[in-house]
Amino acid sequence: MLPYKELARLDKLVHEPARLAVLTALSACTLAEFLFLQELTGLTKGNLSSHLAKLEKGGLVAIDKHFLRKKIPQTTIRITSEGRAAVENHWKQLDSIYATIQQQGAHSDKQSPRNGS
Repeated sequence: MLPYKELARLDKLVHEPARLAVLTALSACTLAEFLFLQELTGLTKGNLSSHLAKLEKGGLVAIDKHFLRKKIPQTTIRITSEGRAAVENHWKQLDSIYATIQQQGAHSDKQSPRNGS
C-alpha cells in the first residue's frame, strides 16, 4: 500500500493533534492532573474536557474526579494499557510511513506533475 494511503488509515481517535498530545504526555508518566495537561497542551478547559471524554469513551484513558481535603476538586487522568498500546503503535506507524516516504523519495528521479516534468 502506498504510504500516503496509510496516513488516511491511522486511528483518528489517536491521530487528532490534541488527543495525540494528551496520550503522548500520559504515556510518559503514571497519571497527570487535569490542570497540568491543560497547561502542557495549551487547550482550554472545555476543549480538553471534550477530548478526554472521547479518549475515555474509547477506553484509552481513565478519569478520576475527587476532592482534596473534602473541599478542593481534583481530576486526574491516567492512560490505560489500551491507550499506551494505541499511542505507541501510532508513533511506530508514523515512523514507518515517514521512513517509507523518505526511502521512496531517495530512489525516485520523478518530479511531481506540477513541476512540469
